[in-house]
Amino acid sequence: MELSVLLLLALLTGLLILLARDYPKAHGHLPPGPHPLPFLGNFLQMDRRGLLKTFLRLRDKYGDVFTVYLGPRPVIMLCGTEAIREALVDQAEAFSGRGKVAIVDQVFQGYGVIFANGKRWKALRRFSLATMRDFGMGKRSVEERIQEEAQCLVEELRKSQGALQDPTLIFHSVTANIICSIVFGKRFAYRDPEFLKLLDMFYQSFALISSFSSQVFQLFSDILKYFPGTHRQVYRNLQEIKDFIGRNVEKHRETLDCSAPRDLIDTYLLRMNKEKSDPNSEFHQQNLINTVLSLFFAGTETTSTTLRYGFLLMLKYPHIAEKIQKEIDQVIGSHRFPSLDDRAKMPYTEAVIHEIQRFSDLLPIGLPHIVTKDTQFRGYIIPKGTEIFPILHSALFDPCYFDTPDIFNPDHFLDANGALKKNEAFIPFSIGKRICLGEGIARVELFLFFTTILQNFSVASPVDPEDIDLTPRESGLAKLPPMYQIRFLSR
Repeated sequence: MELSVLLLLALLTGLLILLARDYPKAHGHLPPGPHPLPFLGNFLQMDRRGLLKTFLRLRDKYGDVFTVYLGPRPVIMLCGTEAIREALVDQAEAFSGRGKVAIVDQVFQGYGVIFANGKRWKALRRFSLATMRDFGMGKRSVEERIQEEAQCLVEELRKSQGALQDPTLIFHSVTANIICSIVFGKRFAYRDPEFLKLLDMFYQSFALISSFSSQVFQLFSDILKYFPGTHRQVYRNLQEIKDFIGRNVEKHRETLDCSAPRDLIDTYLLRMNKEKSDPNSEFHQQNLINTVLSLFFAGTETTSTTLRYGFLLMLKYPHIAEKIQKEIDQVIGSHRFPSLDDRAKMPYTEAVIHEIQRFSDLLPIGLPHIVTKDTQFRGYIIPKGTEIFPILHSALFDPCYFDTPDIFNPDHFLDANGALKKNEAFIPFSIGKRICLGEGIARVELFLFFTTILQNFSVASPVDPEDIDLTPRESGLAKLPPMYQIRFLSR
């Protein structure tokens, strides 16, 4: 019996090798890369620590632009600041398509502003940018809303009276409330049961999307989608959130005042009414639900995760937190709220926030793109529809642009005179036509939440700074910080 199994394995292996000889030739003149096997692609070369480790190892062998077969399909990897900018900026239109993130594809199905393509994406992006710029109402600025939420946060942290706590939930709550104020026209109390359930589903889904099993699912989703796995839990969670959004849309529809839109949903409903006679309009219910889900999910998870990483780093490097507080005391004092006008006078704080974003490396492999037409790039021909991964980690940790890329060092963003300096490799929000549309709001949130907390509190850990471990909890599509405990001590 054992001999027959060995013979069968040998036969199958030989067949795969024969098939593999001509396998890549059907895909044209692609960049170099490891030779794939039929169906498996380069799965056997995959590092058990995840896709990023695999891509960085292959980069050492094949250079900044190379091809990896994720399962049966070829995907082009772009590494390094120059290669990413050449593609996403210099050939922005050609590289402006959005590829699929397999584990959420069944939820979005190409609808909503993040995962749409073509005319649909352009229409939804224009609408979302314009509406988020003035919130569709023009009554209160983003700064005022974030300042109000920051004061609610301070009150909540004071209630803890310096007790140890996991900061995950509170950071989720404040960032989610900013998106809620834009989308739903209201904020939620931090202990609202429905709000807490939503936040938990977002957090758990983000962790599952970043897990190793989800990275394997990205390779073989056409087969694995029929089997149990993390993808089913993610689907259930996001569908339940979509149901919540749908109920809120109906409430908005029932109370809509055409002369006074309250939020993004109202503004979208007005656009739907305006274009209801156009059969080709992209302003319909499915795009509305998925756009709100996109903004809600991305706006909550990215900023809250950056804040969690930021305060873990302040515990690890308390001398940096003290320097920030000294700058806060000099520029703002203790008798008024931080404002955006303070940013220009606080280069060290701004440098630290930039370095937190760089070092936390939130989306290390970036969201996948696709080329919208047959594209020539660095002497290769990339066929229309080919997936592209801009490896953002390779820019944020580029030794050509950062003297000590593997070390948390705010000096990366300060010149010899202590002024804030720009860095071409600083692209945590990506670049080009698909740059994160919430970048502006996220930057305001990070500055105002970070400075308001450190204006009012010192932070402390039960663990000695030298023993604090920065190893991420998950590192897949996104990078999640480890769980930790923190004290917020009134100053």
